[in-house]
Amino acid sequence: MAQELTGNLLVAQSGGPSPVINASLAGVITEALQYEDNIAEIYGGLNGIQGILNEQIIDLAAESQQTVRALSQTPGAVLGTCRYKVKKQQDFDRVLDVFAAHDIRYFLYIGGNDSQDTAAKINALAIERGYALRVIGVPKTIDNDLSVTDHCPGYGSVIKYVAATVREIALDNTAMGQHDFVSILEVMGRDTGWIAAGSVLAKRRTALLEDAPHIVLLPEERFNQQAFVDAVQNVLRKQKFCFVVASEGLLDPDGNFLGADATRLDPFGHPVLGGVGEYLRTLVEQNLSGVKARAAKLGIAQRAAAHCASLTDVQEAFLVGKAAVQAAVAGETGKMVVLIREDKDGNRDVYSVQTGLAPLESVANSVKHFPAAWIGEDKMSIGYQFGKYAQPLIEGESTPPYDAGLPKYAQINGERVERKLETYDTSK
Repeated sequence: MAQELTGNLLVAQSGGPSPVINASLAGVITEALQYEDNIAEIYGGLNGIQGILNEQIIDLAAESQQTVRALSQTPGAVLGTCRYKVKKQQDFDRVLDVFAAHDIRYFLYIGGNDSQDTAAKINALAIERGYALRVIGVPKTIDNDLSVTDHCPGYGSVIKYVAATVREIALDNTAMGQHDFVSILEVMGRDTGWIAAGSVLAKRRTALLEDAPHIVLLPEERFNQQAFVDAVQNVLRKQKFCFVVASEGLLDPDGNFLGADATRLDPFGHPVLGGVGEYLRTLVEQNLSGVKARAAKLGIAQRAAAHCASLTDVQEAFLVGKAAVQAAVAGETGKMVVLIREDKDGNRDVYSVQTGLAPLESVANSVKHFPAAWIGEDKMSIGYQFGKYAQPLIEGESTPPYDAGLPKYAQINGERVERKLETYDTSK
Protein backbone atom coordinates (compact mmCIF):
# COMPACT_ATOMS: atom_id res chain seq x y z
CA MET A 1 0.00 0.00 0.00
CA ALA A 2 1.32 3.44 -0.96
CA GLN A 3 2.48 5.77 1.78
CA GLU A 4 0.16 8.68 2.50
CA LEU A 5 1.34 11.93 0.96
CA THR A 6 -0.12 15.29 1.84
CA GLY A 7 0.57 18.55 0.04
CA ASN A 8 -0.53 20.66 -2.89
CA LEU A 9 -1.27 19.62 -6.45
CA LEU A 10 0.04 21.54 -9.46
CA VAL A 11 -1.26 20.97 -12.98
CA ALA A 12 0.03 22.60 -16.16
CA GLN A 13 -0.63 22.42 -19.90
CA SER A 14 1.97 22.26 -22.64
CA GLY A 15 2.38 22.15 -26.41
CA GLY A 16 -0.25 22.99 -29.00
CA PRO A 17 -3.79 23.26 -27.60
CA SER A 18 -6.56 20.88 -28.61
CA PRO A 19 -10.37 21.13 -28.62
CA VAL A 20 -10.47 19.05 -25.41
CA ILE A 21 -7.29 19.85 -23.47
CA ASN A 22 -9.37 21.88 -21.02
CA ALA A 23 -11.68 18.93 -20.48
CA SER A 24 -8.66 17.08 -19.04
CA LEU A 25 -8.00 20.07 -16.79
CA ALA A 26 -11.62 19.97 -15.66
CA GLY A 27 -11.20 16.27 -14.88
CA VAL A 28 -8.13 17.00 -12.78
CA ILE A 29 -9.79 19.79 -10.78
CA THR A 30 -13.03 17.88 -10.26
CA GLU A 31 -11.27 14.76 -9.01
CA ALA A 32 -8.68 16.58 -6.90
CA LEU A 33 -11.49 18.21 -4.92
CA GLN A 34 -12.48 14.74 -3.73
CA TYR A 35 -9.17 14.18 -1.90
CA GLU A 36 -9.13 16.84 0.79
CA ASP A 37 -7.10 14.61 3.12
CA ASN A 38 -4.27 14.33 0.57
CA ILE A 39 -4.51 17.48 -1.54
CA ALA A 40 -4.59 20.75 0.36
CA GLU A 41 -4.54 23.18 -2.57
CA ILE A 42 -5.10 22.81 -6.30
CA TYR A 43 -2.78 25.04 -8.29
CA GLY A 44 -2.35 25.73 -11.99
CA GLY A 45 0.96 26.62 -13.61
CA LEU A 46 0.60 29.34 -16.23
CA ASN A 47 2.23 28.75 -19.62
CA GLY A 48 3.46 25.26 -18.90
CA ILE A 49 6.91 24.58 -17.54
CA GLN A 50 8.02 28.11 -18.43
CA GLY A 51 5.42 29.57 -16.09
CA ILE A 52 6.49 27.20 -13.34
CA LEU A 53 10.07 28.37 -13.71
CA ASN A 54 8.79 31.94 -13.41
CA GLU A 55 6.66 30.98 -10.39
CA GLN A 56 3.46 32.00 -12.15
CA ILE A 57 0.89 29.96 -10.25
CA ILE A 58 -2.85 30.40 -9.81
CA ASP A 59 -5.40 28.97 -7.39
CA LEU A 60 -7.71 26.64 -9.34
CA ALA A 61 -9.80 25.75 -6.29
CA ALA A 62 -10.94 29.37 -6.26
CA GLU A 63 -12.66 28.95 -9.62
CA SER A 64 -16.44 28.48 -9.58
CA GLN A 65 -17.88 25.05 -10.27
CA GLN A 66 -19.76 26.58 -13.17
CA THR A 67 -16.47 27.67 -14.73
CA VAL A 68 -14.88 24.26 -14.14
CA ARG A 69 -17.81 22.51 -15.82
CA ALA A 70 -17.64 24.91 -18.79
CA LEU A 71 -13.96 24.09 -19.35
CA SER A 72 -14.94 20.79 -20.97
CA GLN A 73 -16.46 22.69 -23.90
CA THR A 74 -13.80 25.38 -24.17
CA PRO A 75 -10.95 25.24 -26.73
CA GLY A 76 -7.42 26.55 -26.33
CA ALA A 77 -5.44 26.00 -23.14
CA VAL A 78 -6.90 28.22 -20.41
CA LEU A 79 -3.76 27.95 -18.26
CA GLY A 80 -1.63 29.03 -21.18
CA THR A 81 0.94 26.80 -22.78
CA CYS A 82 4.51 26.89 -24.05
CA ARG A 83 7.05 25.18 -26.27
CA TYR A 84 9.93 25.86 -23.92
CA LYS A 85 12.60 23.18 -24.06
CA VAL A 86 14.02 22.46 -20.61
CA LYS A 87 17.68 21.60 -21.20
CA LYS A 88 19.74 23.15 -18.43
CA GLN A 89 20.23 21.47 -15.08
CA GLN A 90 19.54 24.79 -13.40
CA ASP A 91 16.05 24.77 -14.94
CA PHE A 92 15.27 21.41 -13.37
CA ASP A 93 16.74 22.58 -10.08
CA ARG A 94 14.52 25.65 -10.24
CA VAL A 95 11.42 23.49 -10.81
CA LEU A 96 12.09 21.58 -7.59
CA ASP A 97 12.79 24.83 -5.76
CA VAL A 98 9.38 26.14 -6.83
CA PHE A 99 7.73 22.88 -5.83
CA ALA A 100 9.36 22.95 -2.40
CA ALA A 101 8.45 26.61 -1.84
CA HIS A 102 4.79 25.86 -2.50
CA ASP A 103 4.71 22.34 -1.02
CA ILE A 104 3.87 20.76 -4.39
CA ARG A 105 3.65 17.00 -3.89
CA TYR A 106 1.55 16.12 -6.92
CA PHE A 107 2.52 17.32 -10.40
CA LEU A 108 0.30 16.58 -13.39
CA TYR A 109 1.50 17.63 -16.85
CA ILE A 110 -1.01 17.70 -19.72
CA GLY A 111 0.89 17.43 -22.97
CA GLY A 112 2.45 15.40 -25.76
CA ASN A 113 5.77 13.69 -26.47
CA ASP A 114 8.13 16.46 -25.42
CA SER A 115 6.03 17.31 -22.37
CA GLN A 116 6.14 13.73 -21.13
CA ASP A 117 9.93 13.77 -21.52
CA THR A 118 10.07 16.85 -19.29
CA ALA A 119 7.79 15.18 -16.74
CA ALA A 120 9.98 12.07 -16.74
CA LYS A 121 13.10 14.12 -16.02
CA ILE A 122 11.42 16.04 -13.21
CA ASN A 123 10.32 12.76 -11.67
CA ALA A 124 13.84 11.30 -11.91
CA LEU A 125 15.37 14.38 -10.30
CA ALA A 126 12.86 14.35 -7.44
CA ILE A 127 13.74 10.72 -6.73
CA GLU A 128 17.46 11.50 -6.90
CA ARG A 129 17.08 14.41 -4.48
CA GLY A 130 14.77 12.52 -2.13
CA TYR A 131 11.94 15.01 -2.64
CA ALA A 132 8.57 13.34 -2.11
CA LEU A 133 6.72 14.01 -5.38
CA ARG A 134 4.32 12.11 -7.60
CA VAL A 135 4.42 12.94 -11.29
CA ILE A 136 1.72 11.79 -13.69
CA GLY A 137 1.44 12.66 -17.39
CA VAL A 138 -1.93 13.38 -18.97
CA PRO A 139 -1.97 12.62 -22.72
CA LYS A 140 -2.74 15.41 -25.17
CA THR A 141 -2.00 15.64 -28.86
CA ILE A 142 -4.20 16.09 -31.89
CA ASP A 143 -1.60 14.18 -33.93
CA ASN A 144 -2.48 10.87 -32.19
CA ASP A 145 1.20 9.97 -32.23
CA LEU A 146 1.79 9.12 -28.55
CA SER A 147 3.10 5.61 -28.05
CA VAL A 148 1.41 2.99 -25.86
CA THR A 149 -2.06 4.60 -25.70
CA ASP A 150 -4.68 3.32 -28.17
CA HIS A 151 -5.50 6.90 -29.11
CA CYS A 152 -5.05 10.33 -27.65
CA PRO A 153 -7.58 12.90 -26.41
CA GLY A 154 -7.88 15.66 -28.97
CA TYR A 155 -7.58 13.41 -32.00
CA GLY A 156 -11.23 12.42 -32.30
CA SER A 157 -12.44 16.02 -32.31
CA VAL A 158 -9.87 17.14 -34.87
CA ILE A 159 -10.68 14.42 -37.39
CA LYS A 160 -14.40 15.04 -36.83
CA TYR A 161 -13.83 18.66 -37.85
CA VAL A 162 -11.54 17.75 -40.76
CA ALA A 163 -13.97 15.13 -42.11
CA ALA A 164 -16.90 17.54 -41.77
CA THR A 165 -14.92 20.23 -43.60
CA VAL A 166 -14.01 17.81 -46.40
CA ARG A 167 -17.64 16.81 -46.83
CA GLU A 168 -18.79 20.45 -46.97
CA ILE A 169 -16.08 21.61 -49.37
CA ALA A 170 -16.75 18.58 -51.57
CA LEU A 171 -20.37 19.66 -52.02
CA ASP A 172 -19.11 23.05 -53.18
CA ASN A 173 -16.66 21.35 -55.55
CA THR A 174 -19.40 19.12 -56.95
CA ALA A 175 -21.35 22.19 -57.97
CA MET A 176 -18.35 23.86 -59.61
CA GLY A 177 -16.26 21.08 -61.10
CA GLN A 178 -16.38 20.02 -64.74
CA HIS A 179 -13.69 17.32 -64.66
CA ASP A 180 -11.18 20.15 -64.47
CA PHE A 181 -10.90 21.11 -60.80
CA VAL A 182 -8.58 19.94 -58.02
CA SER A 183 -9.19 20.87 -54.39
CA ILE A 184 -6.27 20.47 -51.99
CA LEU A 185 -6.61 20.58 -48.21
CA GLU A 186 -3.47 20.80 -46.07
CA VAL A 187 -3.87 19.48 -42.52
CA MET A 188 -1.59 19.20 -39.52
CA GLY A 189 0.70 16.22 -39.03
CA ARG A 190 4.44 16.83 -38.85
CA ASP A 191 5.63 13.26 -38.50
CA THR A 192 2.51 11.16 -38.94
CA GLY A 193 -0.57 11.01 -41.14
CA TRP A 194 -3.21 10.26 -38.52
CA ILE A 195 -5.09 13.53 -39.10
CA ALA A 196 -4.99 13.31 -42.90
CA ALA A 197 -6.20 9.72 -42.70
CA GLY A 198 -9.14 10.86 -40.58
CA SER A 199 -10.48 12.80 -43.55
CA VAL A 200 -11.69 9.55 -45.14
CA LEU A 201 -14.46 9.42 -42.56
CA ALA A 202 -16.14 12.01 -44.80
CA LYS A 203 -16.87 9.27 -47.33
CA ARG A 204 -20.48 8.12 -47.30
CA ARG A 205 -21.30 4.46 -46.99
CA THR A 206 -23.01 4.56 -50.40
CA ALA A 207 -19.56 5.21 -51.93
CA LEU A 208 -20.85 7.65 -54.53
CA LEU A 209 -18.45 8.51 -57.34
CA GLU A 210 -17.97 12.06 -56.07
CA ASP A 211 -17.12 10.97 -52.54
CA ALA A 212 -14.12 12.86 -51.22
CA PRO A 213 -11.30 12.68 -50.43
CA HIS A 214 -10.02 10.87 -53.49
CA ILE A 215 -6.31 11.08 -52.63
CA VAL A 216 -4.74 11.13 -49.15
CA LEU A 217 -1.03 11.84 -48.73
CA LEU A 218 0.79 10.86 -45.52
CA PRO A 219 4.34 11.48 -44.22
CA GLU A 220 4.70 7.71 -43.83
CA GLU A 221 4.88 7.37 -47.63
CA ARG A 222 7.47 9.33 -49.62
CA PHE A 223 5.86 11.56 -52.21
CA ASN A 224 6.12 10.52 -55.86
CA GLN A 225 5.38 13.43 -58.20
CA GLN A 226 4.54 11.42 -61.29
CA ALA A 227 2.39 8.90 -59.44
CA PHE A 228 0.47 11.79 -57.86
CA VAL A 229 -0.12 13.62 -61.16
CA ASP A 230 -1.25 10.36 -62.80
CA ALA A 231 -3.64 9.66 -59.90
CA VAL A 232 -5.17 13.16 -60.13
CA GLN A 233 -5.63 12.77 -63.88
CA ASN A 234 -7.28 9.39 -63.41
CA VAL A 235 -9.75 10.80 -60.88
CA LEU A 236 -10.66 13.70 -63.18
CA ARG A 237 -11.45 11.32 -66.03
CA LYS A 238 -14.21 9.79 -63.92
CA GLN A 239 -15.33 12.57 -61.62
CA LYS A 240 -16.15 16.27 -61.74
CA PHE A 241 -13.37 17.18 -59.34
CA CYS A 242 -10.48 15.65 -57.44
CA PHE A 243 -10.13 16.21 -53.69
CA VAL A 244 -6.68 15.80 -52.15
CA VAL A 245 -5.89 15.83 -48.42
CA ALA A 246 -2.21 16.16 -47.51
CA SER A 247 -0.31 16.16 -44.22
CA GLU A 248 1.88 19.22 -43.69
CA GLY A 249 4.83 16.88 -43.04
CA LEU A 250 4.84 15.28 -46.48
CA LEU A 251 8.34 14.14 -47.50
CA ASP A 252 10.09 13.94 -50.85
CA PRO A 253 11.97 10.74 -51.90
CA ASP A 254 15.09 11.97 -50.08
CA GLY A 255 13.22 12.51 -46.81
CA ASN A 256 13.04 16.31 -46.98
CA PHE A 257 9.89 18.22 -46.02
CA LEU A 258 8.07 19.49 -49.10
CA GLY A 259 6.51 22.38 -47.23
CA ALA A 260 9.20 23.42 -44.74
CA ASP A 261 10.86 26.76 -44.22
CA ALA A 262 14.48 25.69 -43.70
CA THR A 263 15.36 29.13 -42.34
CA ARG A 264 12.94 28.86 -39.40
CA LEU A 265 13.10 26.38 -36.52
CA ASP A 266 10.82 26.05 -33.51
CA PRO A 267 12.24 25.90 -29.93
CA PHE A 268 12.66 22.12 -30.25
CA GLY A 269 14.71 22.41 -33.44
CA HIS A 270 11.90 21.34 -35.79
CA PRO A 271 11.54 23.10 -39.17
CA VAL A 272 8.46 25.32 -39.36
CA LEU A 273 6.00 23.65 -41.72
CA GLY A 274 3.26 25.01 -43.96
CA GLY A 275 3.29 25.07 -47.72
CA VAL A 276 2.48 21.56 -48.91
CA GLY A 277 -0.88 22.65 -50.26
CA GLU A 278 0.62 25.37 -52.44
CA TYR A 279 3.36 23.01 -53.59
CA LEU A 280 0.76 20.49 -54.78
CA ARG A 281 -1.39 23.19 -56.38
CA THR A 282 1.54 24.41 -58.44
CA LEU A 283 2.46 20.85 -59.38
CA VAL A 284 -1.06 20.13 -60.65
CA GLU A 285 -1.39 23.30 -62.71
CA GLN A 286 2.08 22.91 -64.25
CA ASN A 287 1.47 19.31 -65.31
CA LEU A 288 -2.23 19.16 -66.22
CA SER A 289 -3.29 21.55 -68.95
CA GLY A 290 -6.66 23.21 -68.45
CA VAL A 291 -6.98 22.03 -64.85
CA LYS A 292 -7.59 24.56 -62.09
CA ALA A 293 -6.42 23.88 -58.54
CA ARG A 294 -7.02 25.56 -55.22
CA ALA A 295 -5.28 24.92 -51.92
CA ALA A 296 -6.70 25.53 -48.47
CA LYS A 297 -4.90 25.29 -45.15
CA LEU A 298 -6.93 24.71 -42.01
CA GLY A 299 -4.06 25.70 -39.72
CA ILE A 300 -4.92 26.17 -36.08
CA ALA A 301 -8.67 26.19 -36.84
CA GLN A 302 -8.62 22.39 -36.78
CA ARG A 303 -7.35 22.25 -33.20
CA ALA A 304 -9.63 25.04 -31.93
CA ALA A 305 -13.00 23.98 -33.34
CA ALA A 306 -14.73 23.08 -30.08
CA HIS A 307 -18.11 23.72 -31.73
CA CYS A 308 -17.46 20.52 -33.71
CA ALA A 309 -15.94 18.49 -30.88
CA SER A 310 -16.66 14.81 -30.45
CA LEU A 311 -18.60 13.99 -27.29
CA THR A 312 -16.61 10.76 -26.99
CA ASP A 313 -13.41 12.78 -27.11
CA VAL A 314 -14.59 15.29 -24.50
CA GLN A 315 -15.62 12.52 -22.14
CA GLU A 316 -12.36 10.63 -22.55
CA ALA A 317 -10.29 13.79 -22.05
CA PHE A 318 -12.13 14.39 -18.77
CA LEU A 319 -11.62 10.72 -17.86
CA VAL A 320 -7.83 10.79 -18.24
CA GLY A 321 -7.67 13.92 -16.08
CA LYS A 322 -9.58 12.16 -13.31
CA ALA A 323 -7.49 9.00 -13.69
CA ALA A 324 -4.26 11.01 -13.33
CA VAL A 325 -5.34 12.33 -9.93
CA GLN A 326 -6.46 8.89 -8.80
CA ALA A 327 -3.14 7.35 -9.83
CA ALA A 328 -1.08 10.01 -8.05
CA VAL A 329 -3.04 9.74 -4.81
CA ALA A 330 -2.75 5.93 -5.00
CA GLY A 331 1.03 6.26 -5.00
CA GLU A 332 1.93 6.06 -8.69
CA THR A 333 4.62 8.29 -10.16
CA GLY A 334 6.62 8.50 -13.38
CA LYS A 335 3.63 7.28 -15.37
CA MET A 336 1.29 8.59 -18.06
CA VAL A 337 -2.39 7.74 -18.25
CA VAL A 338 -3.26 5.73 -21.36
CA LEU A 339 -6.50 4.69 -23.03
CA ILE A 340 -6.99 0.98 -23.61
CA ARG A 341 -9.60 -0.22 -26.08
CA GLU A 342 -11.40 -3.31 -24.81
CA ASP A 343 -14.11 -5.71 -25.86
CA LYS A 344 -17.46 -4.98 -24.28
CA ASP A 345 -19.35 -8.09 -23.27
CA GLY A 346 -17.10 -10.07 -25.60
CA ASN A 347 -18.14 -8.00 -28.63
CA ARG A 348 -15.28 -6.33 -30.48
CA ASP A 349 -17.73 -4.21 -32.49
CA VAL A 350 -18.98 -2.41 -29.38
CA TYR A 351 -16.61 0.42 -28.50
CA SER A 352 -15.36 0.69 -24.93
CA VAL A 353 -12.21 2.01 -23.26
CA GLN A 354 -10.61 1.93 -19.87
CA THR A 355 -7.63 3.82 -18.50
CA GLY A 356 -4.24 2.38 -17.66
CA LEU A 357 -0.73 3.61 -16.92
CA ALA A 358 2.53 3.46 -18.85
CA PRO A 359 6.04 4.56 -17.83
CA LEU A 360 6.80 8.11 -18.96
CA GLU A 361 10.04 6.85 -20.52
CA SER A 362 8.06 4.66 -22.93
CA VAL A 363 6.17 7.69 -24.19
CA ALA A 364 8.75 10.48 -24.10
CA ASN A 365 10.12 11.56 -27.50
CA SER A 366 8.73 8.52 -29.31
CA VAL A 367 6.35 8.60 -32.27
CA LYS A 368 3.51 6.21 -33.14
CA HIS A 369 3.30 6.18 -36.92
CA PHE A 370 0.20 5.43 -38.96
CA PRO A 371 0.16 1.64 -39.57
CA ALA A 372 1.51 0.59 -42.96
CA ALA A 373 -1.16 -2.14 -43.08
CA TRP A 374 -3.86 0.57 -43.18
CA ILE A 375 -2.39 2.32 -46.24
CA GLY A 376 -3.63 1.25 -49.68
CA GLU A 377 -1.35 -0.33 -52.25
CA ASP A 378 -1.37 2.90 -54.25
CA LYS A 379 0.16 4.69 -51.21
CA MET A 380 -2.53 7.39 -51.58
CA SER A 381 -5.59 5.78 -50.01
CA ILE A 382 -6.64 4.48 -46.60
CA GLY A 383 -7.91 0.96 -45.86
CA TYR A 384 -11.21 0.04 -44.23
CA GLN A 385 -9.44 -1.09 -41.04
CA PHE A 386 -8.79 2.53 -40.15
CA GLY A 387 -12.47 3.38 -40.38
CA LYS A 388 -13.31 0.73 -37.80
CA TYR A 389 -10.65 2.19 -35.52
CA ALA A 390 -11.53 5.86 -35.96
CA GLN A 391 -15.31 5.97 -36.33
CA PRO A 392 -16.09 5.54 -32.59
CA LEU A 393 -13.74 8.42 -31.74
CA ILE A 394 -15.89 11.02 -33.55
CA GLU A 395 -19.26 9.90 -32.24
CA GLY A 396 -21.55 12.27 -30.37
CA GLU A 397 -21.81 16.04 -30.27
CA SER A 398 -20.61 18.36 -27.54
CA THR A 399 -22.39 21.59 -28.34
CA PRO A 400 -21.22 24.57 -26.28
CA PRO A 401 -23.72 27.12 -24.98
CA TYR A 402 -24.39 30.02 -27.33
CA ASP A 403 -24.74 33.71 -26.58
CA ALA A 404 -25.77 36.32 -29.18
CA GLY A 405 -25.40 33.71 -31.89
CA LEU A 406 -21.84 32.63 -31.03
CA PRO A 407 -20.32 29.95 -28.79
CA LYS A 408 -19.79 31.06 -25.22
CA TYR A 409 -16.59 29.69 -23.74
CA ALA A 410 -15.22 29.62 -20.19
CA GLN A 411 -12.82 32.22 -18.82
CA ILE A 412 -10.94 31.61 -15.61
CA ASN A 413 -10.33 34.31 -13.02
CA GLY A 414 -6.77 33.18 -12.43
CA GLU A 415 -6.29 34.25 -8.83
CA ARG A 416 -2.50 34.47 -8.42
CA VAL A 417 -0.64 32.58 -5.70
CA GLU A 418 1.93 34.77 -3.93
CA ARG A 419 5.51 34.31 -5.11
CA LYS A 420 8.04 33.07 -2.57
CA LEU A 421 11.28 32.98 -4.56
CA GLU A 422 13.48 35.46 -6.36
CA THR A 423 12.82 36.17 -10.02
CA TYR A 424 14.28 33.58 -12.41
CA ASP A 425 15.68 34.41 -15.85
CA THR A 426 14.80 31.64 -18.35
CA SER A 427 16.82 33.33 -21.10
CA LYS A 428 20.18 32.51 -19.53
